[in-house]
Amino acid sequence: DEVKRLGAHDGSERTPEQTDLAYFWSENFFAQWNRALRAIADARITRIGDSARLFALANMATADAVITSWDSKKFFNFWRPVTAIQLADTDGNSRTIADPNWQPLINTPNYPDYTSGANNVTGAMTKALALFFGKDKMTFVVTSNAPQVMQKTRTYHRFSEAAREVVEARILL
Repeated sequence: DEVKRLGAHDGSERTPEQTDLAYFWSENFFAQWNRALRAIADARITRIGDSARLFALANMATADAVITSWDSKKFFNFWRPVTAIQLADTDGNSRTIADPNWQPLINTPNYPDYTSGANNVTGAMTKALALFFGKDKMTFVVTSNAPQVMQKTRTYHRFSEAAREVVEARILL
């Protein structure tokens, strides 16, 4: 119901700020997080070996997370919200109501929903950063090249703050 209310392309209860947040996190997560990683390394690391170590650790964690995500997608083969909402009258739950015309804010990828690859990538990247620096609290910037986004740069003060925002964005998208 939350995705149905907030994630609809038309007639959504989403605010303009929520729409912009959704669009911000709609681009390629690997590219987006590696841009952020470069900016963090440029601002915080002075030795090339330490920078290389950060990139290796963060991207290895991300690779492991992607493997796990796709293994889960294949194993659970869980339907996407667009399918669940459009076919809600067939799910065996009398509390859900089908909306055969419902469409999400952006096009739905053609692979299973569970588990979220975007959240796996983000979780791995942000946890690797927190472990590398020994703290969650750090001010950093993430940029988006998504064409629809208005606010192209977002500033975060904790790695976990960005991770929580990506969870929200997946609902809104």
